[in-house]
Amino acid sequence: MNMPSQQAESPWQAHAPLMRQPILSLKGMTKQFPGVLALSGVQFDLLPGEVHAVCGENGAGKSTLMKIISGVYQPSSGTLVYKGQPVEFASPLQAEQAGIAIIHQELNLVPHLSVAENIFLAREPRSRVLGLPVLVDRKRLRREAKQHLDRLGVDISPDAMVRTLSVAQCQMVEIAKALSLKAEVLIMDEPTSSLTEQETRLLFKVIHELKASGVGIVYISHRLDEMAEIVDRVTVLRDGKYVGTSDFAATTVDEIVSRMVGRSLDEKFPERQSIPTEDVLLKVKGLNRAGVFSDIDFTLKRGEILGFAGLMGAGRTEVARAIFGADPLDSGEIVFQGERLAIHNPRDAIAHGIAYLSEDRKSQGLALKMPVAANMTLANMQAVSNRFGLVDRKQHDAVARHYVEKLNVRTPSIQQPVRLLSGGNQQKIIIGKWLFRQSKLLFFDEPTRGIDVGAKFAIYKIMDELAASGIGVVLISSELPEILGMTDRVAVFHQGRITAILETRKTNQEEIMRFASGYQGHRP
Repeated sequence: MNMPSQQAESPWQAHAPLMRQPILSLKGMTKQFPGVLALSGVQFDLLPGEVHAVCGENGAGKSTLMKIISGVYQPSSGTLVYKGQPVEFASPLQAEQAGIAIIHQELNLVPHLSVAENIFLAREPRSRVLGLPVLVDRKRLRREAKQHLDRLGVDISPDAMVRTLSVAQCQMVEIAKALSLKAEVLIMDEPTSSLTEQETRLLFKVIHELKASGVGIVYISHRLDEMAEIVDRVTVLRDGKYVGTSDFAATTVDEIVSRMVGRSLDEKFPERQSIPTEDVLLKVKGLNRAGVFSDIDFTLKRGEILGFAGLMGAGRTEVARAIFGADPLDSGEIVFQGERLAIHNPRDAIAHGIAYLSEDRKSQGLALKMPVAANMTLANMQAVSNRFGLVDRKQHDAVARHYVEKLNVRTPSIQQPVRLLSGGNQQKIIIGKWLFRQSKLLFFDEPTRGIDVGAKFAIYKIMDELAASGIGVVLISSELPEILGMTDRVAVFHQGRITAILETRKTNQEEIMRFASGYQGHRP
């Protein structure tokens, strides 16, 4: 690997001078998994009261490094020094007790427990009986949980069951849980990936408060543009190796991206090959679901990518799920490829060639413990089974290898458990699953959430190729630059209604936000 120049004028120095003693430092950190070298000789340090970003593509080793710091993994070799002493945490509990907390990218909440119970799980405040801490003090549990939620400025009841919360609300509960630990080192792994702009600003306010109190924060995010508000230094990893560290103010986002991918990345979006036709592939008229959305009308033309934009809770995902049959409809008409459909469940939708790629790919899109091959064929097992219903292993594996190659999935083998792959590669497997099912319409719900710029580009290219081949593509995204960069038209949602359908080339972020906020200047 070519290391960046170490000349004096470069802001990227292998050993940046430190004015204060690090609270945490790692040297020569290496982690070997069977068939995968996840980290190789990585170095990193964190100062008290600093926000230090760790950047890199999916698979660069960021999450592995954080899991070593937090005791989830033990290193194969290398030294971790915490508060001036070499340590090796045998478990996350040991790390927490030492003052290190982590907010994982994958939510780790217990769905059948309340918000308060999740925040203080295994650390519940107890009342004393005969001098012994025996019973859980429910009043104190609820009171202290509410204090942490109020600090984040979110309207979530401590008594709410986690299974009833949205992904964004669960993310805020995870953050409240980490704050409750009163950690001296706080690791945030993609903390804003599911948050609205308002929620992100509230989180940044809390981060500034934590910095002022001397907490060291390790910050991982693919949203590089938001880092300027909070980050002091940035370290880049690539392919499990250390590239360099710089003061954030002394570098640029373009330089960071260049070091992440090992090349310049001039374009965020591929040059579009798909061309919209006049052939209407999907026509939706008068869709209604009481209390969720109403009077939903739109069309999708063959060869175009249609965007769904809007604020959280506007009804974008709910409409897609209803068309897919995952949620009920009260009324309305769905005409697909000239045929009026009666969709009562996802099985009906799949039979007609309609697929939905959930925003929560880990719980609703993949069987995480199963290998790549099994996930790739999961939606069309009959196609790789013989007349007795038994899986033809040779054909099954051949199909998996075909889509791994076609979609450029980075995996050691088709037998690799999906949970060990990066977010971008997991997303490609879900796409492959629906392509093998020969789907003719795909709803992509936040398809690039939590994946890096290089993987985003690959997903965009696949979407464009699908549209060019005549497959219908609907992109649901909270990122307006993504909507503007990848769609031909955009349907803007507000409180369960479509307030406008705009030609992407003739609109901008400001106009979309006006309609997303409820401006009723004109109707679609």
